[in-house]
Amino acid sequence: MKTLAMLEPLTTRLLEIQRINSAASVLSWDQETYMPAGGGEARAEQIAVLQGIAHEKLVSPDVQSLLSQWVDPATGQAAEQPGETWDEPSRSLLREVWRDFSRAKKLPSDFVVKLSRECSLAQQVWAEARTKNTFTRFLPNLTTVLQLKREEAQYLGYHDSPYNALLDVYEPGATIANLRPVFAALKARLVPLLKKITQSRIQIDDGVLRHSYDQARQLEFGRLVLAAMGYDFERGRLDLSAHPFTTSFHPTDVRVTTRIHEHELQSCLFSCIHEGGHGLYDQGLDQRYFGTPLGDSVSLGIHESQSRLWENCVGRSRPFWRFFYPILQQTFQNQLRGVDVERFYAAINCVKPSLIRVEADELTYNLHIMLRFEIEQDLVEGKTKPEDLPAIWNHKMEDYLGIVPPSDAEGVLQDVHWSFGAFGYFPTYTLGNLYSVQFFEMAKLEIPNLDDEIAAGQLLSLRRWLEQKIHRWGRMFTPAHLAERVTGSTLNPEPFLTYVEKKYGELYQL
Repeated sequence: MKTLAMLEPLTTRLLEIQRINSAASVLSWDQETYMPAGGGEARAEQIAVLQGIAHEKLVSPDVQSLLSQWVDPATGQAAEQPGETWDEPSRSLLREVWRDFSRAKKLPSDFVVKLSRECSLAQQVWAEARTKNTFTRFLPNLTTVLQLKREEAQYLGYHDSPYNALLDVYEPGATIANLRPVFAALKARLVPLLKKITQSRIQIDDGVLRHSYDQARQLEFGRLVLAAMGYDFERGRLDLSAHPFTTSFHPTDVRVTTRIHEHELQSCLFSCIHEGGHGLYDQGLDQRYFGTPLGDSVSLGIHESQSRLWENCVGRSRPFWRFFYPILQQTFQNQLRGVDVERFYAAINCVKPSLIRVEADELTYNLHIMLRFEIEQDLVEGKTKPEDLPAIWNHKMEDYLGIVPPSDAEGVLQDVHWSFGAFGYFPTYTLGNLYSVQFFEMAKLEIPNLDDEIAAGQLLSLRRWLEQKIHRWGRMFTPAHLAERVTGSTLNPEPFLTYVEKKYGELYQL
């Protein structure tokens, strides 16, 4: 049996490449958190150079020569002779390295450098445009990034739509054709459910969430919850950014960010829990495989499942607040005096169409994703012009959610993704929602009295279960294979739909 030890010449090169990428990620993290505004252009060049070097090393003749010994290029799988089989980790590693190498080989190094530079510049302009509510400030950069992503799709090659080439980067194997039925199934039941809720005689008042809440205390409560989840502050940190995110340089250095609004208690609270779910995944990856695909997350859909599981299945549940609400109430005595836990639970689960995706309730969240999925397909395919985006965005918001953003900052400029070229990213949020409930339902079956543990503030058994079942495997399995190993089924919308119908049916007495 051939083992990973035989692949050391390859893994040594991969480790060097990963360290270069990690250095670029440190610079990107700093750009979003502490870098002075004037440093933008220099930072874009620094990141572009590092990513260009990493790309050249990945597609080098040395790596190609090593892969040619061990991979069948016709199938992209480990080459095996009778009596000379690879063990499973080796087969998985070779499959995933070949996937990365083949994709990177199609992209010229000068293109990779240019794309990195333009995305880094665009991120900074986006942040300024969002702050000043000026879409036209961002438009030239968006147009440039979009054109480069179209070029990338042409380099990579695709079937049916150039959007498929970009989608596959974030969710391997996903296509428009296999996502549309999933979204259709969700829409067919979520829209009628939303209509029933809006017509219900039960009207939940969530005004308690919009009192004045001290920002430093909000942040401290977020840190407390992160620690209870098992997020290791010896191997991570919590900072502020314009758009919450998680970045990892190594399982021993995983960083999360949040944002705080004085009159929006949910914003900091749930972004901490959400990003903490991402952070736990990255801290739970097997350090032995760092630098190789086995030390990397399998897909953004699976990654998002971890954040949504913690944010919604746990963080918006009754058991969670049985323990944490008295602490929150003590932290904000004046604001929460006389507000019992049931009223607070109803407030944080109030369903109503909202402008901001990251602060949307569980029910309407997927409608935000469907809107973006449609818009970015049309952008990539050339059916929509970037200059028309504000009007198109507002029209779709009214169509899907019945509300129109009063400003571009609360509309087309609210998400950072297009600024850094992440076209094809948004659908993974909905996939994460679906996977999250599948995983959580299985966790409840396999962890005795999980709800009781959560109600006692004991969250570590769930973290350990997720680490053993999902995190530690890296890219050993495909997303579909991993889901099937954990739950006995590939992606299935039914558990999520059953979950929301039961939960909100009870809340709104439908």
